[in-house]
Amino acid sequence: MVPGKIPVMFSSRSLSQNSFTIKTYTTMTCFRNSLLRLFPILWVAAMPTLVHSQPPNIVLILSDDQGYTDYGFMGHEHIETPNIDKLARQSALFRRGYVPTALCRPALSTLITGHYSHQNRTTGNDPAPTPANIAHAKEAGKDIRELLISHIDRVGTLPEWLAKEGYVSFQSGKWWEGSYQRGGFTEGMTRGYPHPGGRHGDAGLAIGRETMKPVIEFINRSVTAEKPFFLWYAPIMPHTPHNPPTRLLDKYLNKGVPKRIAQYYGMCEWFDETCGTLLDHIDNSGIAEDTLVIYITDNGWIQKEVGGYGPRSKRSPYEMGTRTPIMFRWPGKISPADRPELCSSIDFVPTALAAAEAEGSRDYPGLNLLPQLISGEAIQRDTLLGETFAHDIADIETPQASLLYRWVIHGHDKLLLTYDGATGAMRYPPPTADPQLYDLKNDPLEKVNLAETNPEKVEKLSEMLNDWYIPCQRQAGKLAPVSP
Repeated sequence: MVPGKIPVMFSSRSLSQNSFTIKTYTTMTCFRNSLLRLFPILWVAAMPTLVHSQPPNIVLILSDDQGYTDYGFMGHEHIETPNIDKLARQSALFRRGYVPTALCRPALSTLITGHYSHQNRTTGNDPAPTPANIAHAKEAGKDIRELLISHIDRVGTLPEWLAKEGYVSFQSGKWWEGSYQRGGFTEGMTRGYPHPGGRHGDAGLAIGRETMKPVIEFINRSVTAEKPFFLWYAPIMPHTPHNPPTRLLDKYLNKGVPKRIAQYYGMCEWFDETCGTLLDHIDNSGIAEDTLVIYITDNGWIQKEVGGYGPRSKRSPYEMGTRTPIMFRWPGKISPADRPELCSSIDFVPTALAAAEAEGSRDYPGLNLLPQLISGEAIQRDTLLGETFAHDIADIETPQASLLYRWVIHGHDKLLLTYDGATGAMRYPPPTADPQLYDLKNDPLEKVNLAETNPEKVEKLSEMLNDWYIPCQRQAGKLAPVSP
């Protein structure tokens, strides 16, 4: 069974009848609404008995727009990240980590809800002014932005579930879903929509770039009150604007790096410095052994010398878009190790809940990794799933309206299927409608498409995608029509 499979109702045809047609590379089958019918991973039953006086603190460090190669420990030629390098040495490190949807808001929504984008319905950053969205707003008598935020009310969030176990929580940095209270945090920085500047963080965006004081003071208050805490540390770094301190910019310029790239490199190191401030405070406060630290990025990045980011990075299903190092540090519980297995940000919520011995309101498509993290045993999974949607959401109640790709990684094989969802103002729409099959072990940059010469493998992997869910309103192997 494919991890993440959602056992919702099939159409009247059997799955075998709905299998991928190699000759035409198309499939037109029935979509299964999986928001409320999620695959029971049974992570609760697998929870180990933890020996501690109270649940651990949980700290999520979330990088924003950083390529998976752009760290010292990942072997980058120029970028220096000594603090994150140290964290990697202290952690169970998954170099083959992934985010299911490589775009800011959907990536964060997955992290806070534990659900894929097509399940929580937050598939892009902003609702497009389409007839469908205008109709939704008119029917509800509310602004379309409020209706999009309301998806989080239906699904629930990690801070809400942790609060039932006595946790306090703090939001800092990037946050799209209204106020911090809307996300279930007990404290936070973001006022959110409808306040001015409330699109994705407002006052919260000062964290890291301007100050670390709010998160440091929150940790101190929680320790004094003897309360377990959850910290959402999501600074808008190394995200644009790429304006690192002059000392860091000069450092990379002196290495002979072009200015625009040096600015990005400087941002990566500046973000690293803020991580060092946070981690040093945890260590110096004597709570390191009581604190589970998780590190993830929201999506990747390729910095170009001219223009914006590279087309195969942010907002794409390619490796430089979806791949991220993922780390779990819990001294005395999780032994540092370089883990070879696949890992996904979809695993964050069930793993965090297991560590807290808490229960969420639903079952989750991700895995509770805690038993294997503690025991060191191999994680029995060789498959990851993901999806890519347009930046602007064509229909906030119909995720597949903006569906552009679904992808699956099985071992080192990766298949991308293209769909004809509305691209809107997407900067880099899909370049081809054909299936794309890559051997990540021998072709990590995904340059050689093996689909045409490996039809059996294409069919096998596409069946895994259809076991996950089947979109009925979109067609594989076709591109959306160009808007007039």
